[in-house]
Amino acid sequence: MHVLATIAGVGLLLTVLMDAFETVILPRRIRRALRLSTFFYRNTWVPWIRIARRIRSANQQENFLGYFGPLSLIVLLALWAAGLILGFALLQFAAGGHVQLNGQPVHFYGLLYHSGETFFTLGYGDIVPTSKVARFLAVFEAGMGFAFLGTIIGYLPTIYTSFSRREIEISLLDVRAGSPPTAVELIGRFGSSPRQDIVDQIFRDWERWAAQVLESHISYPALSFFRSQHNNQTWLGALTTILDATSLIIAGIDGIRTEQAKNTFAMARHAVVDLAQIVNARYDPHIPDRLPPEELVKLRNALSERGLKMRDGTESEQKLAYLRSLYEPYAIAMARNLFINLPPWIFPEKKRDNWQAGPWDRAIQAKSLAALGGRYEHLQRIDDHF
Repeated sequence: MHVLATIAGVGLLLTVLMDAFETVILPRRIRRALRLSTFFYRNTWVPWIRIARRIRSANQQENFLGYFGPLSLIVLLALWAAGLILGFALLQFAAGGHVQLNGQPVHFYGLLYHSGETFFTLGYGDIVPTSKVARFLAVFEAGMGFAFLGTIIGYLPTIYTSFSRREIEISLLDVRAGSPPTAVELIGRFGSSPRQDIVDQIFRDWERWAAQVLESHISYPALSFFRSQHNNQTWLGALTTILDATSLIIAGIDGIRTEQAKNTFAMARHAVVDLAQIVNARYDPHIPDRLPPEELVKLRNALSERGLKMRDGTESEQKLAYLRSLYEPYAIAMARNLFINLPPWIFPEKKRDNWQAGPWDRAIQAKSLAALGGRYEHLQRIDDHF
């Protein structure tokens, strides 16, 4: 019995400590499938999605999904702590040599309580270890509990710092590419005669952002489940939009050079391929076409209305199709796993950006309209300017 308790205790401690080390401290992607945190996320995210599908309101559904990321961290940390407490309790049970102040025999449940108060350094002293092994385990567990709590105190701010850094660029994309963002809006808002240095700087910023997302999401996979602040913004949608836009430029748009677009595409594609493995995305040969021929015609016309001409010919279309094949299967598979809607290449009608919407807008516009004597066309021209 004591031998089995020792084996179970050591095995449980090693499993929890290795999983916590790989999740919190080790900044590398772990390819091993048999992990406690992997098992946890795969068996909690799917039921969470099933519940979310029953919510009819899109806003309430997104809010519900937004709880999973932060809540999963708390539950996972609690599971680690519970595993360590149980593991030490098993070792204390195998070691023996404990005295209870009231003189009653110490059963396993008492040792589990003793392990919990030792791990969290409460030190009530109502159960006292008397053997050398039991005392060593008590001191070792107290030190590990202190180290565990200290590591967690540093872990959570790091997670939220990475999240904040990710979301800043996504919010900046709102005014450059619409809400939700699309490749046509991003390129179209460069203007009919875009300055190459401005275009390159924007793509250079997004090249760095893609590298930061890759680094942070590999180091802290839980970030993949953290939703953005606005319901029509997602980190995967932003990454896909950048890939769409750079693909169009590489395929050929008159007046825009392709050097920086190629670099940004390469980095963004690297990110989407590696992160697809992090979220356990699977290849689907029957993925829907995000840009069928009729949508490509609309895309050309939309760019033409902005004064930008996409190159004609089979070669340009084949290049675009090839570039899309390099990232769209990964992005679509990730979107399915994470329950995210990817943005289209182009919207059938103009949508308001997030900055153009506010709770007082109708009242303010009605007041402005009255001040202008009912000249709605004047307000509409101002709005269309943006």
